[in-house]
Amino acid sequence: MFDTVLIANRGEIACRVIETARAMGLRCVAVYSEADAGAKHVAMADEAVCIGGAAPAESYLRGEAIIAAALETGAGAIHPGYGFLSENPDFVEAVEAAGLVFVGPSAKAIRAMGLKDAAKRLMAEAGVPVVPGYHGEEQDPQFLAGEAEAIGYPVLIKAVAGGGGKGMRLVERAAEFAEALKSAQAEARGAFGNEAVLIEKFVTKPRHIEVQVFGDGEKAVHLFERDCSLQRRHQKVIEEAPAPGMTAEMRQAMGAAAVRAAEAIGYKGAGTVEFIVDGARGLRPDGFWFMEMNTRLQVEHPVTEAITGVDLVAWQLRVAAGEPLPKAQEELGIDGHAFEARLYAEDVPAGFLPATGRLAHLGFPADVRADSGVRSGDVISPHYDPMIAKLIVHGATREIALRKLARGLAETQVAGTVTNLAFLGALARHEGFVAGEVDTGLIGRDLEALTAAPGPSPQVVAQAALAAARLWEAAAPQSGFALWAPLARHVLLRQGEEELPCVLRVAGRDRAEISFGDVTVRAERVDGRWRLDGRPAPALFHEGAEITVFAEGGQVFVAVDPLERAAALGAGGNLIEAPMPGRVVSVLATPGQAVTAGDRLAVLEAMKMEHTLTAARDGVVAEVLVADGAQVEAGAALIRLEEEEEAAA
Repeated sequence: MFDTVLIANRGEIACRVIETARAMGLRCVAVYSEADAGAKHVAMADEAVCIGGAAPAESYLRGEAIIAAALETGAGAIHPGYGFLSENPDFVEAVEAAGLVFVGPSAKAIRAMGLKDAAKRLMAEAGVPVVPGYHGEEQDPQFLAGEAEAIGYPVLIKAVAGGGGKGMRLVERAAEFAEALKSAQAEARGAFGNEAVLIEKFVTKPRHIEVQVFGDGEKAVHLFERDCSLQRRHQKVIEEAPAPGMTAEMRQAMGAAAVRAAEAIGYKGAGTVEFIVDGARGLRPDGFWFMEMNTRLQVEHPVTEAITGVDLVAWQLRVAAGEPLPKAQEELGIDGHAFEARLYAEDVPAGFLPATGRLAHLGFPADVRADSGVRSGDVISPHYDPMIAKLIVHGATREIALRKLARGLAETQVAGTVTNLAFLGALARHEGFVAGEVDTGLIGRDLEALTAAPGPSPQVVAQAALAAARLWEAAAPQSGFALWAPLARHVLLRQGEEELPCVLRVAGRDRAEISFGDVTVRAERVDGRWRLDGRPAPALFHEGAEITVFAEGGQVFVAVDPLERAAALGAGGNLIEAPMPGRVVSVLATPGQAVTAGDRLAVLEAMKMEHTLTAARDGVVAEVLVADGAQVEAGAALIRLEEEEEAAA
């Protein structure tokens, strides 16, 4: 086996590969962009090489620079992780031409599965069931509309080179087809440089179940299924293995189909065969169809590892070094149940906008596997995916594992940036999900309830007030109170736009009362730890004026200095600002243009997604302060509207 492996990736997957490779005695080389010089994966590696600027095109997508780094550092193999160059056949060929081992499938196998339409034809020939649809090369809009009619609405338009939900549109009526096709093609052209699409029958109660396969170039095995139905806008949120409700008959049929798919292309390494399943009739062997094959390790691979006891990265490295499959099919089995939740820096109430910022504090429960590429003090960069961690739990049964997931999410601590932690917690407690009644529409149907942001409990407000008064730490409750004044103190907190006035009163040594509205919370310190109304207070993090209480999904407060409350109130809605760092894709407004509330004014690209900025009120555009293609910071002024009095005149 090669003795040194270069990991051509960043973040949690780079850290994940390094952990296993080092455990196998291998020397690890990391590559990094200028923005990642202090990143966790760089610190973990034996050696690290800078390969360019912050933008992926200037660094992690530069195959020639990565190969040069491998040769320079004496690496014998390159592990691509996932994303970036992991499914680029040209990169595979360049790696092998340089005399290096690519830890993954052949370029030929990647090409065979790279375009959805060609892959579906290949799978049909191999006896793998495929969804009814049109997968040909004809792209005339009228022709495609006719094919949609023949298939029968509803249909899905999908980019042939797509992934991650990009270039995909659901069309429920013929009248909507032309506009949806145009939109899907434009998105596909921008994301993949290929606007070709295919048309498929839309399954009305779909489940997304995928099968983990592993091959040695000739033979393949499957490591059972994962259910990835819990999705939002085609993006996976929580995955589990095995699939709830799975029967032995259907598992055997799906596994056999996945193995046929892998062996049909001489697959080598870890891959995933994704199926769409009709959940309306229960799980039946005649109710699943091939969607696509991901010719790489998947983000959700840890749940398969948890139920099989197999280290998939170790298998990848061993097979890449020329070993045969480590286990035969009959040697593989399922033990218990596992879940994985994806923790992101994103503003859920604002529509899941990706967020940036410094992770002032990050902590995970001891009994949860947390695959993360960041640490306390690290910065979530606008240049890359805003994932903070993957939280993985395992239990003897689905019920036990789900309880462990809910508890693990509740005990996870993140301060310094907004996250989807409360959203994940709500999903883990969702009645239908708990019952195993999952399909890809679950989140969409209950989105309002799942994303509701209830106000903090009085106990959490009281805890924040204690911290704002500097009483959370070991000081006695009398600290900070004037000797000649009553032992009471006013504390003003702010959460979002809401101000929360509190009154603290000392009730004796290590005891206090905090009044908030018409509620009074009793606080008492026992053995050095505060209890609120008799219950132990959760942990918190206090830095500067910001206080994060690690409860109820993480409640963030700002301690307000009354002397600074008269700060400027801003531009009164006249400015349209960038909500996050990003690139201005297009400016849709012109000076002098009359706009109404909700009109699209500009499109910003950030975190691999496009975000439309709209007018907050009716008005007239006074100035356009940015041009197409400009890179802007969060809060940058993009467009200014005329003052309302000026516009009226």
